[in-house]
Amino acid sequence: MNGKTFFIDLSRCTGCRGCQVACKQWKNKPVEPTENTGSHQNPPDLSWQTLKVVRFTETTVDGKFHWLFFPDQCRHCLDAPCKMVGDSEVVDAIIQDPETGAVVFTDKSKQLNAEAVRQACPYDIPRVDPATKLMYKCDMCNDRVQSGMLPSCVKTCPTGTMNFGDRDEMLSMARERLAKLKPVHPKAELVDADSVRAIFLCPQPPSAYYKYLQFGDAGPRPLSRKAFLAKVFRPLRTFG
Repeated sequence: MNGKTFFIDLSRCTGCRGCQVACKQWKNKPVEPTENTGSHQNPPDLSWQTLKVVRFTETTVDGKFHWLFFPDQCRHCLDAPCKMVGDSEVVDAIIQDPETGAVVFTDKSKQLNAEAVRQACPYDIPRVDPATKLMYKCDMCNDRVQSGMLPSCVKTCPTGTMNFGDRDEMLSMARERLAKLKPVHPKAELVDADSVRAIFLCPQPPSAYYKYLQFGDAGPRPLSRKAFLAKVFRPLRTFG
């Protein structure tokens, strides 16, 4: 399975939030009222108005202080749990583009059980507009990609953190970069590279950045992706 893939190198992220702003501008999302929460991160979470947010974390790893930046977005899973749940309720409410692999919410998403769809996501990504009931998340800028352009976040990134291209090319780039980082950052890893289209390279353990960065890190989620999908999908089919 080829298609397109993001490679996001967190060792190069400076927290500039250019990707976050570019996403909001391209998607023509409204300004979101915010307040000072004691962190440079703003807004504090994803929403139907903010499809990509750069998370800021101050933490200590192995006795050393780190200020970690994590541009959170949909992972575009190869086997998307949100789509499985959506298909059990309304066919084509959530589609997967056959050319790019992008997982896209359609206007039919307003007919879905939004909470069930969100709970199905191992990365806690989908959000709903309470007024229209439409569901939103990153769609890989699929309109841009289909026209031969880069996603807006990738086009804007000034440091090389955001990369995008054919999956085989991105996987090769990610593995080469990981090999270069390992001597300096022995705990560096590529997160869920075999199952998603937004692959993060983390110099520090993924859990240090955010609880939902890596599949299975947050809460009592099963470690097996196959078991997790079966657990989520079976009950919904029972009542479908």
